[in-house]
Amino acid sequence: LIERCTAENGVQVVATTHSPDLLSMVGDETFKNTSRSRRRRRCVAGSAVGALARTPVAAARRRFLARCDGSVSRFLRASDIRTRTLVRSDGDMHHDVEAIQATIHKESAFVERLLGEVGRVVVGQRAMVERLVIGLLADGHVLLEGVPGLAKTLTVRTLARAIDTTFRRIQFTPDLLPADLLGTLVYDPRQSEFRTKKGPIFSNLILADEINRSPAKVQSALLEAMAERTVTIGDRTYPLEQPFLVLATQNPIEQEGTYPLPEAQVDRFLFKVVVGYPGRDEEIEVLRRTAAGGEAAIEPVVHPEDVRRARTAVEMIYMDPRVERYIVDLVFATREPAGCGLPDLSQLVAFGASPRATIGLARAARAHAFLRRRGYVTPEDVRSIGLDVLRHRVLLTYEAEAEEVTADDVVNRVLGKVEVP
Repeated sequence: LIERCTAENGVQVVATTHSPDLLSMVGDETFKNTSRSRRRRRCVAGSAVGALARTPVAAARRRFLARCDGSVSRFLRASDIRTRTLVRSDGDMHHDVEAIQATIHKESAFVERLLGEVGRVVVGQRAMVERLVIGLLADGHVLLEGVPGLAKTLTVRTLARAIDTTFRRIQFTPDLLPADLLGTLVYDPRQSEFRTKKGPIFSNLILADEINRSPAKVQSALLEAMAERTVTIGDRTYPLEQPFLVLATQNPIEQEGTYPLPEAQVDRFLFKVVVGYPGRDEEIEVLRRTAAGGEAAIEPVVHPEDVRRARTAVEMIYMDPRVERYIVDLVFATREPAGCGLPDLSQLVAFGASPRATIGLARAARAHAFLRRRGYVTPEDVRSIGLDVLRHRVLLTYEAEAEEVTADDVVNRVLGKVEVP
């Protein structure tokens, strides 16, 4: 595609065409004023002009050939050109990249305050804390897996206190019933009628502690609320208050008396985060804080309204088509390893990631870019969260278990093999 820029009275228009001959058809009649107050011109050449070109940030520092009416040609310096992203979808939609960047920079100001407040209580575990915040921004639930004593529960409780929102911890046990989680109908003899008693699920942040210790019917009740964001009690359906986020934990080393989550239910979680041990210096700091006694007071630094605005801002973040194709290539590589140059994985992967993984990668990558205070997604954003999004969505064969190959091994090989744009 040939990129051309027309400049008149400080207005820049970017258009593309598949044929140089068609460029001569683009004249004053092609560019018509839409609103002088916006000082923007819109390309209305119809079929002669293709989709409006997306100008990435890097391309803004180039010289564009300006051509008006076929009579004036001159080069515009990079300082004269404002970076814009022009997208055509049914009607022309214009998203100013600079405005998006300014919005992201403004709405993401609370991120460092939130991470700093959590860091007053939780030592280290930066990756886990960031994944929890990304799940909150991307409206996706998080499953934390790790041995006892790694501050999983403490981190979730501290995060909830720093956000100034309602929080409930539910300890999953073998005798837990769905009504204990969702609520039930209680008969009121004074009114001679049944009234609804809502359960702890009606909160903003839910900590499902040791989720694999409750039977399947309780797990299904929780996961249905996670997917639908609604709860049905009797003949009435109640919406859950937003933001709604489930942070579940499970112990990977103790299998006695547990009910492992089925693969189809684990797929409901945006992330499966494997929590590791802290480093030496971090553990020394934990020891000192424990010896000092007490726990640091946490002040709310974020409000639910801030989270809702941040979610709206995350959806605005620009993703280049090449990054979109990279996400799809990663997912397809888990389904067809031989197609991406990994034929030895074909006998080890029973089922690859579903389209839900594609959606999850895109949403999480945008939220990761938001944490970095950027208005656009890079391939590094995708790679940073790729393992946590894909590890629980790749199912292995018995041959993989016999060879002691894990899902993490498969995903890491895919991330290392698929070409980065």
